[in-house]
Amino acid sequence: MTDHFAAPSTTILTGAAGWLGRATLHRLVTDPSRHRIRLLVRDDTEAALVQPILDASETRGAVVVGDVSDRAVVDRLFDGAGQDCDVLHTAGVIHPRRIQELFDVNSTGTAHMVAAAGAARIRRFVHVSSNSPFGTNPHPDERFRADEPYHPYFAYGRSKMEGELAVLAAIEGGLDASIVRPPWFYGPFQPPRQTTFFRMVRAGKFPVIGGGGQRRSMVYVDNLVDGMLLAELVPQARGHAYWIADERPYLVTEIVETVGRALRDEGFSVKEGAMRLPAIAGRVAQIADGLIQRTGRYQQQLHVLGEMGTTIACDIGAARDELGYQPSVELYEGMRRSIRWCVEQGLEL
Repeated sequence: MTDHFAAPSTTILTGAAGWLGRATLHRLVTDPSRHRIRLLVRDDTEAALVQPILDASETRGAVVVGDVSDRAVVDRLFDGAGQDCDVLHTAGVIHPRRIQELFDVNSTGTAHMVAAAGAARIRRFVHVSSNSPFGTNPHPDERFRADEPYHPYFAYGRSKMEGELAVLAAIEGGLDASIVRPPWFYGPFQPPRQTTFFRMVRAGKFPVIGGGGQRRSMVYVDNLVDGMLLAELVPQARGHAYWIADERPYLVTEIVETVGRALRDEGFSVKEGAMRLPAIAGRVAQIADGLIQRTGRYQQQLHVLGEMGTTIACDIGAARDELGYQPSVELYEGMRRSIRWCVEQGLEL
């Protein structure tokens, strides 16, 4: 059985109002061993989103408002935290308005966080990375391993790679830290782009490139929280990076079919099929995405379409063997829970 640290007296959570941040916050406030939580959010709107969660719990919490790319804000976040403190660094930008935002938050912000964590001599720092520093699988049958070399996918991949490198450099300097690498995740607290995904599947307009035989590792958000907390509390995770995903990768055609079935079983009408595009469409979208990004701009739909023709699959064996990670939710059940959450929020699917 894997040994675990006890929960720290203080937990710092960045990106607390985000998709993963809110799922993590809900887990933390229901854990009676978590006595104090310090949250970082970008603005007052985000503060208003997380404050009721704290108020409804018995956990003592504080909300710090500001940008992770501002070192003064980060220092304020750590002020008075003490050494019996763990950091869960989920803050990040995936789909920016301008490319520079990726580097300000994912690269510079992470560098600020590890520097402040090292100065405070915190107990464990967990950095949430991505599959994008490693690009796409060269062949549909391959999976990314724990020791995969960097091959970043466009600017987002480079920014997250730089974030990882900052963490690895801090580990070399003595910081107790680990890295988790999730692929595409899904589940409650989802942003608008995931609601758009449901609507496209319902309308039979989700783009499938070629035959749809590309494989995708995905991770239900609660599975991801499980993996992240294990990376925090398992002592031997220090200095290691782990892929955290569902039990197996899914074919793109399977994803579309499963989401359609989940929607039907939740009472929604779904048009059969998907929008079939030739393989060249994905490659053209990738080229156009790269050209646009070179100008400092970003077009989300084009970026996503360019990725759809690729395989992004990972091997969770190291997380299973070293952390005791065992994903408990697969695609169908996770999508049904996500759909129910959307309905509860009054979101139109």
